[in-house]
Amino acid sequence: MADTFAPSPSLFADAPDSVSFKKLRKRLVRGALEVIDTYGLVDRRAIEASDKRRPKWLVCLSGGKDSYGLLAVLLDLQWQGALPVDLIACNLDQGQPGFPKHVLPDWLAKVGVPHRIITEDTYSIVTEKVEAGRTYCSMCSRLRRGILYRVAREEGCEAIVLGHHRDDALETFMMNFVHGGRLAAMPPKLLNDEGDVMVFRPLITSAESDLAKFAEAMNFPIIPCNLCGSQDGLQRVAMKHLLDEWERKKPGVRQVMARALANVRPSHLHDPQVFDFAGLALGAAGEDDPNVPF
Repeated sequence: MADTFAPSPSLFADAPDSVSFKKLRKRLVRGALEVIDTYGLVDRRAIEASDKRRPKWLVCLSGGKDSYGLLAVLLDLQWQGALPVDLIACNLDQGQPGFPKHVLPDWLAKVGVPHRIITEDTYSIVTEKVEAGRTYCSMCSRLRRGILYRVAREEGCEAIVLGHHRDDALETFMMNFVHGGRLAAMPPKLLNDEGDVMVFRPLITSAESDLAKFAEAMNFPIIPCNLCGSQDGLQRVAMKHLLDEWERKKPGVRQVMARALANVRPSHLHDPQVFDFAGLALGAAGEDDPNVPF
């Protein structure tokens, strides 16, 4: 991409003109483009050469800072000519009491983004089925996922695009590590069980703090989640606090941990399904690691 931005899409009409905001915007846009290219979210050259048809993505918009930032970054890339993809925003109204139904449709119409609003009362299902004192996240996520896959198929979209960021990935990794007994985070690219819809996370290397600053500067009409995010004692909240404490003691540790997710040495873990320990024998090509103590 060029070092300077072309005239902005209407979404950025009232954006700040400060140097700091321009640097922030550029950082988010370049980070997303790097994820798109590194993990093959779209084959830009093949599409531009007409060897592949132009894909269509369903951009999931919850009304939170991350999904607003995701849509803005994708529209920016599209405007710059770096993302040959058709975008349609989608919000799932889950029937939460007091949900301001007008906010997202009004905002999307104002900025001229094609969109679809789906109304499904998953709120009643979740609050009825989940026992008192337990968190809603798992069931809510499963219900939401199934609906969004269906909408993606109806709209002819090959991918659902989510606004998860670097900190989400690290919190998920820590939850799996501490509570789940496995090494797993959030992948930048995933194929669903049926094999017909992709899940993309272009912001997976972006810092949550950057997205928060971006949302504030852009004055997005944020809609808080009063279902799961407000519950006390969530494991994810505990992991977030732990990472905050580590960051306070060692600034930059989140970024170091994020690099580790893309720098894996299977031979230095313990999973025989990932590395052939049984087949490792004398005379084969060896390796050493000075960071591993004897």
